[in-house]
Amino acid sequence: MEKIIYALWKTDKQTGDEFREILRTQLCPELGRDDIHKIRLCVSDSDVAPAHEYRMENTKPVADAILSLWLDTAIARTDIEKCLQQYSEKHAGYLVTESEPLPNRAHPPAQNERTFGMNQVVFLQKPERLSFDEWIAIWHGSHTQVAIDTQSTFGYRQNVVARALTPDAPPCDAIVEENFPEAAIHGRAAFYDAEGNPALQQEREKLMIDSCMRFIDFDKIDCVPMSEYVIR
Repeated sequence: MEKIIYALWKTDKQTGDEFREILRTQLCPELGRDDIHKIRLCVSDSDVAPAHEYRMENTKPVADAILSLWLDTAIARTDIEKCLQQYSEKHAGYLVTESEPLPNRAHPPAQNERTFGMNQVVFLQKPERLSFDEWIAIWHGSHTQVAIDTQSTFGYRQNVVARALTPDAPPCDAIVEENFPEAAIHGRAAFYDAEGNPALQQEREKLMIDSCMRFIDFDKIDCVPMSEYVIR
């Protein structure tokens, strides 16, 4: 089985909510093939609008949604991409390997309903100063635990890009999905699980930023709060 993540862009005339409903109620039902085993949709919409301060946009325009598909083979994607052309302004596909160091067991999603909280989606590029092995060793070997210890995440998925699947896909070496509780949408204190404790919040934020700087170039990162829907 292989996992594909498609980054999707809406038209300028569409709102995030309109785009979400088109993808959720029109695109996803058309992907009802037997060889597509799981579908997860994340969209930047009004439900996560208060988290706008978390957005980082170095690739413009940044993607408005991501569609994750688990299927028997990425070779059989022609019909999928025809659907994407119909329901999105633009799409970029990436074949990824998924690691899930923190499965979402605290707030199990209901099928085709909005998952609790928000899913912070991050597009990363490997810094030129690091080899691939060095980059993975820092990210997976030590940063992963820092992220779990300093933030209020209840779900954490790391998708390393094996290769781009579509022409002109923006450069991307990894796509991160982090589930945060609802309170984190509205404030950094909840984001760092430090409500009522400014000193702890400051400490955790510094630890997180210092750790990120070891393997991330902040001028080559896109960070987008999204609402998550597990379709299948």
